Amino acid sequence: MTDNPRQLAFVTLRDIQRRGAFADLVLDEKLRQADLKDADRRLGTELVYGCTRRRRTLDAIIDRLAKKPAHQQPPDLRIILHLGLYQLSFSTNIPPSAAVNTTVDLTKVNHLSGLGGFVNGLLRQYLRLLEAGNSLESILQLPENPVSRLGILHSFPDSMIKFWLEELGESQTEQLCDWFNQSPSLDLRINPLSTTLETVETAFQQREIIGSPIPKLPQGWRLSYGVGAIANLPGYDQGWWTVQDASAQLVGYVVDPQPGEIIIDACAAPGGKTTHIAELMGDNGKIIAIDRSPGRLKPLQQNIKRLKLRSIQVEVGDSRHFPQYNNTADRVLLDAPCSGGGTLHRRSDARWRQTPDQIRQLSQLQAELLEMVSHWVKPGGVLVYATCTLHPQENEWAIASFLSRHPTWRVEVPNIDLPVEPTKEGWLKIWPHRHQMDGFFIAKLRHLCSTTTAEKSK
Repeated sequence: MTDNPRQLAFVTLRDIQRRGAFADLVLDEKLRQADLKDADRRLGTELVYGCTRRRRTLDAIIDRLAKKPAHQQPPDLRIILHLGLYQLSFSTNIPPSAAVNTTVDLTKVNHLSGLGGFVNGLLRQYLRLLEAGNSLESILQLPENPVSRLGILHSFPDSMIKFWLEELGESQTEQLCDWFNQSPSLDLRINPLSTTLETVETAFQQREIIGSPIPKLPQGWRLSYGVGAIANLPGYDQGWWTVQDASAQLVGYVVDPQPGEIIIDACAAPGGKTTHIAELMGDNGKIIAIDRSPGRLKPLQQNIKRLKLRSIQVEVGDSRHFPQYNNTADRVLLDAPCSGGGTLHRRSDARWRQTPDQIRQLSQLQAELLEMVSHWVKPGGVLVYATCTLHPQENEWAIASFLSRHPTWRVEVPNIDLPVEPTKEGWLKIWPHRHQMDGFFIAKLRHLCSTTTAEKSK
């Protein structure tokens, strides 16, 4: 157990590196074992996620200032240097002297005291450059090539930068990089079956927690990040709200469930969209929530109880193997497994895990799921396909391929007032830097009654 947020960050980053584990899971484990005040928990969390996000940039600083490049430094020393350089480069509320001294202290605590002088010298050399008015970009002496320049400066893989440059151009790519490197906001979805937005606002104000409504999302309420433990916020135990990003809330409105209908959520875990559908239909109807991971379904089962919902039936299994539901659903939601490229600010290590091969494998799975769950929809019914990624291979290409094989399906423009304008094709593509919410893709498909009807609709 530790009461030092920087030591907590060090051991967390070391475990992430050694085990190849997900950053959020390791950090959660370490925070449960620690004895930290709320402010120190926030600092430890910032350091872990910040150093993970900014890994490429921090390595580039080491490459520039040290005799040996970052990848040749001892692993524990490299982590300690990352912690010090992150605080000097990206933390606005830590005095530079404190950043240097506490980083040197980490060498002593972690049996690297013989390297304390090296750490002190490198950090102070970097600090002198900053104090002389040098920008990070000038210190790094970045290449002119925009892929390498933006990748090093903002800490993303070249492949990701190249894709964004092709889609957005240089100026908007830089805006997107900036957005993904910010700490995320915390969006809540108010449960209208239990309370009102005004009641929640009053309860939060009484605790001096400031938030604001999310435009064009009737149940949306946005808080700044760092409000403490979620379960301690007003109304949690009473089921007044659920944590859900604004773009994920949009999915429920596009599904547009009606009271009394049969809805199937094909990849339901962890269940935020499932419970939203139940709220939108007044908990009146039947929702079948399927997922192949029993562990990931536990939050859904807990929230069903906390939100006092009765319309949801949970089933464990792979949605590619449920032929018994053919032609039974009024609406189906396929929130498909994806690379998560729209949520890089929330998943600090996701940028380093995404590969072209991973995207190819996911696109194959997405195509198989689309094919199978489309059979669940009654003639005239709706299938909504959604991902939290921005890659066209998982989004636009997936829908275009499906439609080319199925003439009885067409894209339907959502007939509701949305904070995001549909594209000319009729689907929603949410770019975070433009819309101030997670990156998402949402397509609403309508199953026409026959091939003849499909031909007439063209």
